[in-house]
Amino acid sequence: MINITGTQLREEFLKFFESKGHLVLPSASLIPEDDPTLLMIGAGMAPFKPFFTGKLTPPNVRVATCQKCVRTGDIENVGRTARHHTFFEMLGNFSFGEYFKKEAIAWAWEFLTVVLKMPADKLWITIHPTDDEAFALWREDIGIPAERIIRLEENFWEIGPGPCGPCSELHIDLGEERGCGRPDCAVGCDCDRYLEIWNLVFTQFNKELDGSYTPLEKKNIDTGAGLERIASVLQRKRSNFETDLIFPIITYAAETAGVTFGKEEKTDISLKVIADHARSMTVMIGDGISPSNEGRGYVLRRILRRAVRHGKLLGIEKMFLAGAVDAVITIFGEHYPELVAKRDYIQKVIHIEEERFNTTLEQGTELLNSEIAKLLAEKKTVLDGNVAFKLYDTFGFPRELTAEILGEQGLSLDQEIFDKAMQEQRERARAARGGKDEGKAVLDFTGCDTTALRIDESVEKTQVVLLLDPATGVQVEAVEEGQEVIVVLKTTPFHAEGGGQVGDSGSIASDIARVEVADTRKMADGTTVQYGRVVQGLIRRGDNVSAISDARRKKDTARNHTATHLLHAALKKILGGHVNQAGSYVGPDRLRFDFSHFSPVSGEEITKIEELVNKEILAGKHVDVQETSQQKAKEMGAVALFGEKYGDTVRVVSVDGFSMELCGGTHVDNVSDIGLFKIIGEGSTGAGIRRIEAVTGQGAFLYVQNMDALIGGLASTLKCRPEDIAGRLENMQMELKAAREEAAKLGEALASMQSANLGDEVKDFNGIKATVLDIATADIDALRGFGDKVRDKLGASSVTVLFSKRGEDKLDLLVMVGKEAVAKGLHAGKLVKELAAVVGGGGGGRPDMAQAGGKQPEKINDAIAKAWQFIEEQSK
Repeated sequence: MINITGTQLREEFLKFFESKGHLVLPSASLIPEDDPTLLMIGAGMAPFKPFFTGKLTPPNVRVATCQKCVRTGDIENVGRTARHHTFFEMLGNFSFGEYFKKEAIAWAWEFLTVVLKMPADKLWITIHPTDDEAFALWREDIGIPAERIIRLEENFWEIGPGPCGPCSELHIDLGEERGCGRPDCAVGCDCDRYLEIWNLVFTQFNKELDGSYTPLEKKNIDTGAGLERIASVLQRKRSNFETDLIFPIITYAAETAGVTFGKEEKTDISLKVIADHARSMTVMIGDGISPSNEGRGYVLRRILRRAVRHGKLLGIEKMFLAGAVDAVITIFGEHYPELVAKRDYIQKVIHIEEERFNTTLEQGTELLNSEIAKLLAEKKTVLDGNVAFKLYDTFGFPRELTAEILGEQGLSLDQEIFDKAMQEQRERARAARGGKDEGKAVLDFTGCDTTALRIDESVEKTQVVLLLDPATGVQVEAVEEGQEVIVVLKTTPFHAEGGGQVGDSGSIASDIARVEVADTRKMADGTTVQYGRVVQGLIRRGDNVSAISDARRKKDTARNHTATHLLHAALKKILGGHVNQAGSYVGPDRLRFDFSHFSPVSGEEITKIEELVNKEILAGKHVDVQETSQQKAKEMGAVALFGEKYGDTVRVVSVDGFSMELCGGTHVDNVSDIGLFKIIGEGSTGAGIRRIEAVTGQGAFLYVQNMDALIGGLASTLKCRPEDIAGRLENMQMELKAAREEAAKLGEALASMQSANLGDEVKDFNGIKATVLDIATADIDALRGFGDKVRDKLGASSVTVLFSKRGEDKLDLLVMVGKEAVAKGLHAGKLVKELAAVVGGGGGGRPDMAQAGGKQPEKINDAIAKAWQFIEEQSK
């Protein structure tokens, strides 16, 4: 066998299949495109599902890739075995309806035995029990002895709904010393002797959402070879973690922790977890995934926080994960140059998330350890799901992390209760969003030559090529009035949603029908489709129609899109070159731009950004749009935008001397058409991500009008001229401050009088002096000051409960307990929690002092009675 690096192995694979007529494509993003069935890309074939089904036309009938993949189904095994990973790279060659088993088998064998020089007598083959065709090819064409071709029932590959079929796996015998020692050890054993290195999937079926299997019109080939696994064989390593694709990260983590790899199993597990997770989080963030509590963002957060905990297990107390990014990029930077470009951004996101988790990790761990101690003391084995949910919701502990820590103690989690609490939270969130949950059907373009479809924004007369049901994606012949429909036109004047820009709307009309187009979208292969509703008559496939987009809406959108480019350039100039787009919205009403930056944009910076953009607008520069090669565009210095996919030919949109970006969107001819640019909002959307919202043209005019009306109304209320508002408000603030100070003095005087004359308000419960008072104070600070006086007067064996009303709907509550009373079992935090519940509020605190607020001051008498009752019971 040859001994090569992981990077060289990747290159050799792609070069080999390029020589076999395959189009080598870059890895797709981990974020699936138009596939609601997948959270993240977890297999090499996943980005090509529409090509396998024949619903979309592939760029070539033969394709080869090295695909980034993330799977977390076996995350608990990461670090404990030689092969489990959350992130891995899948080498694959694909045929979309062209070659089949004969070629796939022959080329796999040639690559392994001729290119990589693996010993043929050490390779074993598995097939599905019913696949006699594959058996014959391996036995007769390749010459594998029949006893080394094993039939296994599990040799059928599928990953959720989509293309699937029987498969044939290639295994390599690594020798008896790598085996389990059992006499029946053979291919399929769980030990490390027979290592699967390649899976050839003969895609013959499509698994439907209902679980049924439909034969594909054209048979396909989907193969997957684990880059890390083959590297471990060629580099003669006992595990994937010891290859040059991972081990440098282990070295970094070990040096940071001051430990040595290979000496202690628990230490090695933590080092491998950190190394694996560092790879995952670096690539996920590089692909635009941000930590969050939902979806793929939750997966990222879970992986990152799991790595932090394993760092703590190694004794690492300082921030360390951002440093692991350097080790990851050293390994991957040559093949994935976007990681190099985004290094600072990736490290900053990880640093912020690690810092955030560190602030709560200790508290959460203390709570969990306390609950574990209770379970062990009570000889119970299941943790209440509500406790796990509190750890998740309050302390940021992923449920899986809690379950993993419990598992280390032989305990488990009440998953049903946790899921119930989580579902209740999701329902609350869904209600807050207005129930806007999206679902996209995969559209069926079978029988349609999508390569013949055209886009021409000047066309008015065209023809309906396909009609599709939006709910199912299935083709239909006609759609009646009142029904939703997806229309595919032979030539479309509608611009599709993309790069943050909303799709065009407008109308499609025949002699007897009219469709109102609400949105226009682009499929993975570039096909443009119109989503609409039939508002008149009956639209049919093949109808000749007129198609007209909403010109005013398109023009307003174009203003905002060109302004977005100017904004992006201005942000880089004012805030720094680290600014990169992280998402956008460009519509006719406004623009929204998300970008990497790690502190709020100040008012002064906002002013400078606005001035710079408007200066360009007033300069009246021409907006140049040209098509060129992607390589030429890079040489020109064009910026590639987040979320865009680029082919060999790209559009470069530039404003001379200021902005140059790759973009397929709609733009004005001259920047002066934008009119006015006005920023109306700035804020945070997540770790290291800021958002600016702005308006242009008519939107900016309406905004200025509204602000003018608002200022005029405010001036009228304050009885001053608009230019005098600031001075008037400053005077009012000074007057208010003086009034509050006077009220505080009066409150302190009143409190002193009340504390000096407690009299019958003090009761004695077994040596504990207690008082419960409803008093008038200026604010919570005055209330605390009064409490100090009362406690000092009553002594160390005392309990003081104070209520103070704030108007009709607010009430402050304070409890103070002296040291001797605390020693006797009185607890201010517990008491305040009981009382706050009575008056519709919440709060807590220490054993000696606690405070709360309430929203039902009318129930103060009930709370006072409850206070006396609690103190009496706790004093016995």
